[in-house]
Amino acid sequence: MSSITIPSRADANTHPNLRPLSILRDLPAVADLIELCFSETMDSEGKRYVQDMRRAGSDNSFIKWANRAAETTSLPLTGYIWEEDGRIVGNASLVPFKHRKQRYYLIANVAVHPTHRRKGIARALTERAIQHAREKKINNIWLHVRHDNPQAIHLYTQLGFIERARRTSWQASTDLHLKKLDTDIAITSRYSTLWQTQLNWLSRLYPPALAWHRDWNFNSLRPGFLNWFYLLFIDMNIRQWAAVRSSTGSGTDLLATLSWIPNGRGESLFAGAGERSDPEALTALLIHARREIYHLYPNIALDFPVSQFDEAIAAAGFKPTRTLIWMQATS
Repeated sequence: MSSITIPSRADANTHPNLRPLSILRDLPAVADLIELCFSETMDSEGKRYVQDMRRAGSDNSFIKWANRAAETTSLPLTGYIWEEDGRIVGNASLVPFKHRKQRYYLIANVAVHPTHRRKGIARALTERAIQHAREKKINNIWLHVRHDNPQAIHLYTQLGFIERARRTSWQASTDLHLKKLDTDIAITSRYSTLWQTQLNWLSRLYPPALAWHRDWNFNSLRPGFLNWFYLLFIDMNIRQWAAVRSSTGSGTDLLATLSWIPNGRGESLFAGAGERSDPEALTALLIHARREIYHLYPNIALDFPVSQFDEAIAAAGFKPTRTLIWMQATS
């Protein structure tokens, strides 16, 4: 089929089928399209997101607020749709973020109806989204794409995006009766003397360059009375553990750390490990967490970079829900 292109000049007319998203009337149809295109790979967070879109599309008070907040809130209120015969068959959302005085745009929900694919619609929508960001003087443009979607990866690479990270979301149920790992690795509390090593590991595994999307601020994990008192004041029950193995003499070697931060959404576990850490230590920690948190939450989640620890996470009974490639526009 013939491809579709749009003019690159900001003041030029775009394709007649491409127009800006209207939150006054488009949200329910866009939610239907996203659900149709991603239902087979949509996790619980994605399903909740689609429901929120439908609910927002019928809430007049929300729409009035959203019209004022479209450029300042981290919600998918800005974007472009492709319409044919009065029917929305393509979408690209633009989600604004602000982190440390820097502005970011995440291009999300690039979806095309199955009967309208291979026409260049996804390319046209993505190009227009990039153009929109440039018009707003925003150069930090990112997107996420599933690792098992080679066609989309190829398209975004052609449009000047490069891979910055590859991360997997893992989930497991909690279970008091889970069998402990038979190992010489001991699970202890995270002592204050271990903090600097833990922080170094966390900074590598949850890099500041990606913190604009999910605020990986680990100040709450710091040891000390003042931090303990603050967490007590705000009623945040953080749990921290360390995996250690006895070394020659009377000392112990730190192998890995694990922190549980109850945030009510998304990931709740944050694992720390070095490149030379024993993967079995991470398995032991994750099994321990599944046992310890059973009376608080039915499920726990972990976001972690694709690495040599994948098998260790799976060995603890965690299932991968998705692996996303984080890509950034370079031109």
